[in-house]
Amino acid sequence: MHKYFITGGAGFIGSHLTKFLLKNNTVTVYDNFCSGTKKHLKSVLNNKKLKIITGDLKNLKRLKQKIKNHDFVIHCAANPDIAKAAYFPDVDFWEGTYLTQNLLEAMRINKIKNIIYMSGSGVYGENNKNVFTENYSPKNPISTYGASKLACEALISSYSNMFLMNALIFRFANVVGSYQTHGVGYDFIKKIKQNNKKIKILGNGKQKKSYIYISDVINAIVISIKKTKLYKKKKIYQIFNVGTNDSITVNEILKITLSEMKIKKIKINKDKSLRGWSGDVPIIKLICKNIKKLGWKPKFNSNQAIHNSIKEMIKYT
Repeated sequence: MHKYFITGGAGFIGSHLTKFLLKNNTVTVYDNFCSGTKKHLKSVLNNKKLKIITGDLKNLKRLKQKIKNHDFVIHCAANPDIAKAAYFPDVDFWEGTYLTQNLLEAMRINKIKNIIYMSGSGVYGENNKNVFTENYSPKNPISTYGASKLACEALISSYSNMFLMNALIFRFANVVGSYQTHGVGYDFIKKIKQNNKKIKILGNGKQKKSYIYISDVINAIVISIKKTKLYKKKKIYQIFNVGTNDSITVNEILKITLSEMKIKKIKINKDKSLRGWSGDVPIIKLICKNIKKLGWKPKFNSNQAIHNSIKEMIKYT
């Protein structure tokens, strides 16, 4: 049995991880509840192996105290709204890079050696072929979100080497599923519930990306912990792309959303831009060699992941 400390543990990915890991471990959720909510953890709130702490990673003094006596840290806390940086350019520094520095320092002081970090495909930026392997270089992020994720990876790498920490880095495609608080499908549902006569697409709708279902994400993380024997090593630093083998366009996601919401007629407005917002990478393809070497493969393709997530989000969005 391990003692997990999950930052952002009441958020989208964090809450799913919390519930899964509680089956055989103790879990401390550390969350400021800006975007996460205890509703995501409703089914496990009475579990004696769960501890929930309301706290902000910016408060290093409190963090150093509360992180004591854990052996695993899973870092999910981050700015959940990628497009927000167009109006608040420093949001990803304060809600990403700065938080990671504090977390690593709290780990170092308390001699905690294992960290799992939720990064993203935004670290790669753009290239002509739109194909990214884990060792692709140079990485030139085009958003502050991607830049922050890359900076956090670099900080984790440095602490891994200087202080003999073990680290697994996950560069996810677009993760979808229940408890989503952002994303194209989530936005479509909200807009249609507000006005089912017309809808605005950001860009021309031809943006094409991989969408991975949350259960496949959890499975990738669990398999990597087991197969790399993370807790038995001294200084391991591994990076995993995690995505599906296919992709789907924004136009196709809207079509699925309209079908699931039983909307037969709606006016669709779009523009000529391939980019949905400033900093958006419109076409991304990830090559997931490292995680597949461990025996992982996605159960759901992008189309199935979108169908599943839309059905679930309609119920609570």
